[in-house]
Amino acid sequence: MNLPPVFPPLTVTDQMGRQVAVPFPPRRIVSLVPSQTELLFDLGLGERVVGLTKFCVHPAGARQAATTIGGTKNFDFEKIDELQSDLIIGNKEENYQDGIEQLAARYPVWMSDISTLEEALDMIRRVGLITGRKEAGDALATDIATSFATLAPPAAEPIPAAYFIWRKPYMVAAGGTFIDEMLARAGFRNVFGHLGRYPEIIPEQLQAAAPSQILLSSEPYPFADKHVAEFQRLCPAAHIRIVDGELFSWYGSRLRLSAAYLKSLITAGQS
Repeated sequence: MNLPPVFPPLTVTDQMGRQVAVPFPPRRIVSLVPSQTELLFDLGLGERVVGLTKFCVHPAGARQAATTIGGTKNFDFEKIDELQSDLIIGNKEENYQDGIEQLAARYPVWMSDISTLEEALDMIRRVGLITGRKEAGDALATDIATSFATLAPPAAEPIPAAYFIWRKPYMVAAGGTFIDEMLARAGFRNVFGHLGRYPEIIPEQLQAAAPSQILLSSEPYPFADKHVAEFQRLCPAAHIRIVDGELFSWYGSRLRLSAAYLKSLITAGQS
């Protein structure tokens, strides 16, 4: 491994307002969030990622190159200790507070907190800064911002839509979520936007909301074509389709693909 020279620690404030002293640049990084794992690799830091979660499926081969330290909400602390990491990167929503606090007592833990595109771009820039990849992080954030600038406001009224992330019980992405922001940028109006975060929804609520489109996410619940008929029975007039959940909810470098995907969805929905 070709390691960079070591400089004095860099004291930074993460997106939760916590001050973190990060060895600069970090040489042994543990990522607790799939989208941020992919970002680290795309910033050219793959050789320094020593630990990741079982959900870190991008890039291909990442889990073979690093140690799997459990899931996003159940860390294997013993494995993390064995890795002797000098930086752990997590996220407020995707990880669990008790686990993060336990890790932060022993390691530098930098946390993101993201519900908007601007916060996602800020995270990319900050991760670039603290890992010694500032120019790459800044360039990536600029490219993503430019791609989203091509999403012109829809000519007609936003399309009423519901975005489902789970089944049994039904759960949707509502207001205050990154998915809600992506829906708005694509030209959809979230019919459950007045609710908070990820509420459970009963069929009668869905029918009363009367969405023109129902979007079934490919993750975290693996909705598939076999589920379309189930929702069609509930809302016969709605257009039901499966959507790529990663392109709606991954807020790292995968956002490079999201604007074009969102544009294709709204174009198809208007045809």
